[in-house]
Amino acid sequence: MKVYESQQTKQLELLEGSFCMEKQIKVVPGKRVNIVQVKLVREKTLLYKDRKIRSPRCAYDLIRDFLGDVDREHFIVLCLDTKNQPTCLQVVHIGSLNASIVHPREVLKPALLSNAASIIVAHNHPSNVSDPSPEDIEVTKRLVQAGEILGIDILDHLILCTDTFRSLKESGCM
Repeated sequence: MKVYESQQTKQLELLEGSFCMEKQIKVVPGKRVNIVQVKLVREKTLLYKDRKIRSPRCAYDLIRDFLGDVDREHFIVLCLDTKNQPTCLQVVHIGSLNASIVHPREVLKPALLSNAASIIVAHNHPSNVSDPSPEDIEVTKRLVQAGEILGIDILDHLILCTDTFRSLKESGCM
């Protein structure tokens, strides 16, 4: 047994700093891997008296109350449970005056973390024109595809203006 251990020790010494096949082998220390925990953090709450989202109008009212008066595009995710009760709201992106770049990964993250059955996405148009842009329609299609893969229904995409809104689902754009 001691002879075997001695041979192993010599082999390790060769690997650690000696020459092996006329090349020096450098020992690289192991990489530390972070052990993490991913959580949603509640920042504040908003009272929603209706308890359930029954229509795009209900979602608009809740998101409008949450969003308030902002001067740039904000892309919002409203997460819903299996009974269409809102569980959380999150701003996933703040854009410029007339654009917001949205990626499905960022939109679906709060839905996954909150165990949402479905979501409604929304963004405001500071121009106060509720017509969807080609980019709005394209992003909606990508979100629906990504949601299907993950088992999260994208119920609607709302475009919010000061006193009105547009449902892409009701407009036939989804």
